[in-house]
Amino acid sequence: MSQESQLQEMTKKPVLFHLPGMEAVSIRQGVVYHQDETGELGLDVYLPPAAQAGTRLPAVVFVMGYPDVGFQRIFGCITKEMESYKSWGRMVAASGMVAIMYQTGANPTADVNVLLRFVRENAAQLGVDENRIGIWACSGHVPNALAVLMQSGQDFLKCAALCYGVTLDLDGATAVAELSKAFGFVNPAAGKTVADLPSHLPLLVVRAGKDELPHLNEAMDRFLAHALRHNLPFTLINHAAGPHAFDLMHDSAITRETIRQVLAFLRFHLLERE
Repeated sequence: MSQESQLQEMTKKPVLFHLPGMEAVSIRQGVVYHQDETGELGLDVYLPPAAQAGTRLPAVVFVMGYPDVGFQRIFGCITKEMESYKSWGRMVAASGMVAIMYQTGANPTADVNVLLRFVRENAAQLGVDENRIGIWACSGHVPNALAVLMQSGQDFLKCAALCYGVTLDLDGATAVAELSKAFGFVNPAAGKTVADLPSHLPLLVVRAGKDELPHLNEAMDRFLAHALRHNLPFTLINHAAGPHAFDLMHDSAITRETIRQVLAFLRFHLLERE
C-alpha cells in the first residue's frame, strides 16, 4: 500500500471509543460561516440527543490548522469529514455539549477567528452558549489552537484539550517550525512562549508516550516544563504506550480511559464547574 493510500485509509478510522447516545446525535451540516477565494466555508453542528429548541449549551470548537485544499489533496477528504472527527463530534454531543467542526480555506489562522466570531454572533440559532466555549485540537492543529488561546479578549473560552500536539519552539529549538514546513500546518504561535498563554485557563495536555513524529514529545516536554514554571492550571495525561493518533490506532483499555478523561475534562469545565 502506498503512503498516500495509507494516509487516506486513516481518514476512515473512527475513534476507538463509544458512548451511549452517539447514534441519536443530530447534526446540522454545511452552515456557511465565511467565504474566501477558495469558496464558501461551512461548519457542522453536533447537538445532544435531548437538546431542545431554544436551549443554549456550551460548545467545543475543534480547531483546524491545515488548509483544507491541501489536506484534501493528500488525504482525500477535508478534515471535518474524517471519521475520527465525526466520532469526536458525536462523543462530545452525547456528553451533553455542542460540537462544532468547520472547513478551512486558504488561511486557517484567520478562519478560526472568523468561525469563533460567527458562532458567538449566531449563538441562539446554533443552540450555543456564547460565553461557554472550549477548544479541542490534536497533532498539527495545536499551534493554531495555542495562538487562539494567546489572544486577548477571549474570556468566553473556558478550557482547552490538546491531544498529542505539536506545541511551541522553546529554548532555541526548531522542531515545530520544521514539522510545520514538512506537513503543511500553520504555526501562528511561532516566536511566542508559555508566558503568552492566559494564566487562568485550564489546559488538558494528552501526551502519546510512543509518538513517532520527530521531536514532537521533546517539544511537548519543554512546553510542560515551562507551564509548570509559570504555574499554569494544566492537567497532563501521559498515555505511555500510545502512538501518535492513539485514539484511532491503539485499541486498548488505556486508550478508552484516556478518551473518557478528555470528555470528562470538557464536561467539568463547560457544564459542571461553577
